[in-house]
Amino acid sequence: MSLFGRAFADGDRLDVAGTPVTLRVNRRARRVSLRLDRTRREIVATAPSPRRLPEAAAFARERSAWIAQRIAELPDAAPVHPGLVLRVFGEPVVLRTGTGRANWTAAAGAEPASIWAMGEGEGYARAVILILKRRALAVLAERTEVYAAMLGAAAPSVTVADAKARWGSCRPGLRGGQAAIRYSWRLALAPFEVADYVAAHECAHLLELNHGPRFWAHVKALVGEPAPHRAWLRVEGARLHAFGR
Repeated sequence: MSLFGRAFADGDRLDVAGTPVTLRVNRRARRVSLRLDRTRREIVATAPSPRRLPEAAAFARERSAWIAQRIAELPDAAPVHPGLVLRVFGEPVVLRTGTGRANWTAAAGAEPASIWAMGEGEGYARAVILILKRRALAVLAERTEVYAAMLGAAAPSVTVADAKARWGSCRPGLRGGQAAIRYSWRLALAPFEVADYVAAHECAHLLELNHGPRFWAHVKALVGEPAPHRAWLRVEGARLHAFGR
């Protein structure tokens, strides 16, 4: 038992002001702290050691007003419905009601691209998201192939998922096997230049499994200065994750 209450473990979750709070141990931390995880829409309470997790939990409860304010500042959930106009890799796309299997029609003249899907509510949203995943995979796989070739690396396999913590991840090829890169499909909702930067970033990991100077030199050689794209994701990432919620 602790001065601050019951014992807690790394990864435990609390509810404070109607908001999930996850307790984490970071031995490099010098003090108890709180931060907002914008993509997960939760608060992370960090302690320097397991024995100080109760202190982190108590600190989160003390800061309930701050927590409520940070959550209130997040973008609202963005439901999917016919008539909604999205930006897919920067280009306008209209969501429309159709019959049969969901599909994508390219822009033609003054008409923007469209996603056609049947149904309503969650069923309609799932059909639209399926098309967005396919579009994300097609574009990101093509950019990955381009950048892997520019770096002189073997082309990796490419998949998309709905990752909460990362926009992309790279698993190196072991013992001569094929490397694998996975992207968040929500990058389809970002400007093309931002998604393209993430592809270059992950491809650079095919050569450098770190974020050292040589890694960033590869990224800059492919897409130039990464800072604006990284800043865009920090500011707008929560909005991308709110889509379809």
